[in-house]
Amino acid sequence: MPLTLRTPRLVLDAYRPDDEEDFVALFQDRRVSRWMGDGPGAEAEDRALFRRIFSKVYAEDLFDVWAVRRAGLLVGHAEIKRTEEVDGHEIVYALGPDVWGSGLGTELAEALVGHGFASLGLTAVHATVAAQNEASLCLLGKIGFEHVRDIVDDDGAVTHVLTRRLPVRS
Repeated sequence: MPLTLRTPRLVLDAYRPDDEEDFVALFQDRRVSRWMGDGPGAEAEDRALFRRIFSKVYAEDLFDVWAVRRAGLLVGHAEIKRTEEVDGHEIVYALGPDVWGSGLGTELAEALVGHGFASLGLTAVHATVAAQNEASLCLLGKIGFEHVRDIVDDDGAVTHVLTRRLPVRS
């Protein structure tokens, strides 16, 4: 189970079985899922993914996955995990459209980066963002991520790889 993380307005904690409907609703919202993985999937796939969080990710302590809550309500999803695509640890996050534009994305991303540096001992944290996802690119740029390279898919879609490095103390 992941450590519980707290920000001024959010609590990132382990998913509970009764979060399934809210999780599926978040992942089924095309405004959210269009930026995640391969894009929108079938509801059955999202339900299977939710079950794998318990049966695989938490059971085998594979990586940190959180339910993102505000005032007790599930408003998003967050992860930090090692991926070959970036050859390091990548943050993954999504918030429901009803909280977009409120600064919670910045708060969430900062919490994930802080966890990576402080708790996991990382010296760099990465993110992969679709080139068209201007909101996430702007948010990550604002908190110190820099564009390091592009990944071009077979279909021509471009994904930016961004990195934030642990500041060197003198």
